[in-house]
Amino acid sequence: MKFPKSKKAFCKKCKTHKEHKVAENKTTGNRGTLKKGSIARSKGRGLGRGFGNLGKWGSKPAISKFKRTGSKNSKKISLKLTCKDCNKSSILPMGRMKKVELEQK
Repeated sequence: MKFPKSKKAFCKKCKTHKEHKVAENKTTGNRGTLKKGSIARSKGRGLGRGFGNLGKWGSKPAISKFKRTGSKNSKKISLKLTCKDCNKSSILPMGRMKKVELEQK
């Protein structure tokens, strides 16, 4: 989807509609709450239950049998709007789309 590089939007700090610079918000690489190190710590507290599904759901078929089962083929996109006057930025969630393109007006 195509978006303009600048957009007029409401600035929470200025409390008026001002020109904003638009950029794609990078949201990858967030760690989960119970990763390997914190699971080990949680086990000492009696919380963490280990890794994987612990055999609850049986075995999966061979990888050749399923193709991208249960996975989405697009990421959720959010735009970062930065006010050109006060430099305060806010995030505008957009939803799922395969490609984001920023273009001049």
